[in-house]
Amino acid sequence: EVRLVESGGGLVRPGGSLRLSCAASGFTFNSYTMSWVRQAPGKGLEWVSHINSGGATNYADSVKGRFTISRDNAKNTLYLQMDSLKPEDTAVYYCARGHERGQGTQVTVSS
Repeated sequence: EVRLVESGGGLVRPGGSLRLSCAASGFTFNSYTMSWVRQAPGKGLEWVSHINSGGATNYADSVKGRFTISRDNAKNTLYLQMDSLKPEDTAVYYCARGHERGQGTQVTVSS
């Protein structure tokens, strides 16, 4: 059974930073492209970033230069370092393998 468990969300002021983690289990983590997606209040799912099995990364224009995705295959863990956070980054953030997602972690950026 695929299991994805996100953590690390919280309330942060604009300009602040957070690091999200996603603990993965139930599949061969190092073989898969992993993604972060988010859903802001009242909006649909938005792709944020992905990292493939070789470590190549890609980012949505809205987060490029501010967010960094990484993975630790030895720990079966996916990360998202979020810097220079903006109020429009407020959302529930999900770790995803294809269409499978975890339960999400809330990120709120507010003064």
